[in-house]
Amino acid sequence: MKYNLALFASGSGSNVENIFNYYKGHKSISVSSVLTNNKNAYVLKRAKKLNIESFTFDSNNDESQVLSFLLSNNITHIILAGYLKLISPKLIEIYKDKILNIHPSLLPKFGGKGYYGSFVHESVINSNEKYSGITIHLVNKQYDKGKILFQKKIRVNNSDSVESLSNRIHNLEYKFYPHIIEKYILNKL
Repeated sequence: MKYNLALFASGSGSNVENIFNYYKGHKSISVSSVLTNNKNAYVLKRAKKLNIESFTFDSNNDESQVLSFLLSNNITHIILAGYLKLISPKLIEIYKDKILNIHPSLLPKFGGKGYYGSFVHESVINSNEKYSGITIHLVNKQYDKGKILFQKKIRVNNSDSVESLSNRIHNLEYKFYPHIIEKYILNKL
């Protein structure tokens, strides 16, 4: 079976590019499109450079356009890669257990609405946490509350700044997210 991924992003799309490159030439899984709710997102430039079809939508409007796009492109799985909005209940129902997200902390800590990017790392440092990391999880109707598929932790150093911790967390994301997506889709997780 061939699996077609749609990557959702709201920002620069560095994870999108990493995931795309991982699956280039893969025999079972391909990245067929990038969707964004931000018409100014740098991910659109990345998608163009990588020759990936992109679709921009207004996340405050009816999701029927998004759903129509996904179904017409035979999308089997949705991968959130820096997408900052809550996924609609209708999409979650149609793509049940086929929407994955990555979060830059060890959930359930530092998750939920408003916890993304540097806000997460700043909270980790200000809370004097000994560890941080990444969580890859299924998406449900609440921010960062879906079934956890994978976590990887790293020690928070006394010398860490928000930027240095963010860079180390990004490196974990790049290393593990594409691989865990693959294992999950191919039922090897």
